[in-house]
Amino acid sequence: MSETTGIKSEAQPLPLDGGMTGILLDGLPHPLLLLGEGNRIEYVNVRAEHFFQSSAAHLRRQTLDDIIAFGSPLLALIDHVRRNGSNVNEYGVDLGSIKSGQHWLVDVYGAVVPETGGKIMVMLQQRTMAQMIERQLTHRGAARSVSGLAGVLAHEIKNPLSGIKGAAQLLEDTISDEDRSLTQLICDESDRICKLVDRMEVFGDERPLTREAVNIHDVLDHVKKIAEAGFASHIKIVEQYDPSLPEVAGSRDKLIQAFLNLVKNAAEAIGDDRANGQILITTAFRPGVRLSVPGAAARLSLPLQISICDNGPGVPGDLKPHLFEPFVTTKSSGSGLGLALVAKFIGDHGGIIECVTTSRGAIFRALLPMYEEGPDSSGGKAS
Repeated sequence: MSETTGIKSEAQPLPLDGGMTGILLDGLPHPLLLLGEGNRIEYVNVRAEHFFQSSAAHLRRQTLDDIIAFGSPLLALIDHVRRNGSNVNEYGVDLGSIKSGQHWLVDVYGAVVPETGGKIMVMLQQRTMAQMIERQLTHRGAARSVSGLAGVLAHEIKNPLSGIKGAAQLLEDTISDEDRSLTQLICDESDRICKLVDRMEVFGDERPLTREAVNIHDVLDHVKKIAEAGFASHIKIVEQYDPSLPEVAGSRDKLIQAFLNLVKNAAEAIGDDRANGQILITTAFRPGVRLSVPGAAARLSLPLQISICDNGPGVPGDLKPHLFEPFVTTKSSGSGLGLALVAKFIGDHGGIIECVTTSRGAIFRALLPMYEEGPDSSGGKAS
């Protein structure tokens, strides 16, 4: 009997060469399945039993479609393998369970096994929380580099720009109307550069957050109102909230700015197809995620999950590892600071954020700490 899951592993017929193969597959550290026609589950190793929280006998009475959330990219990958007979390797696939409602981030390997008459072998490698946290630390290191650059720009660029703009304004009274448009251009471009430097200076704000109990649904409702009144006025925004969700420990203003940036990013990803565009905002309680951060007396729990999903084209695979780094953007007129700022604000709350691309668009998922009364309720400040 497994101590962690309570699932009793049992012998099962293996449609390969029996005995030794079964022992080897059960020794693998990753979940492995063998799928027949209609995605019927014909074999699972011990690790797959633990992963899906079900016995082999129970799983073999089902298809993969019965236990994986509808629309999961995994089903599309398996269909690709079956149609083309080719192997697939896909990283960072969002895998949802119908039974538990949980979501995992996994790397997928799929291949046809000729010795079984065309059955498909699928192996899943779950992304660990440590990998997600390591990526967050990389984002924060990049943000510190931007803050140092912003300090230099503020001194070396903003001050001279003020002089340039002042000189252009003085010239307006002495030149013709035809040339006055040029001085206005100088003033406008000077203002634009100053605003960019101002946005970068936000990364240099290392002051600890003044934390209070924040109702995250109030924050998201406020964000939705702003979006519907402006940049997402023709996009359908759907809410799926967990009404029992506890309050967040954090700054209401910074949380509004972070999720407003995410919703704006989702609206821009949808683009011109606003008639069919949809943004889904969900909240859920996910116990079991804990993180050690500097300044906290104990490990910080991150059970509050907030997701922003869009039905746009998703994020290119080569861009995903760098998505939250400063100056990374796919927009011709973008500065690449919006998502970097989101990562900073979520990190300042001691949380983490991750992006997952699915067959139906992109999901930005943030995990945040809940508010707890007492001297340690602030949770410290993530570095």
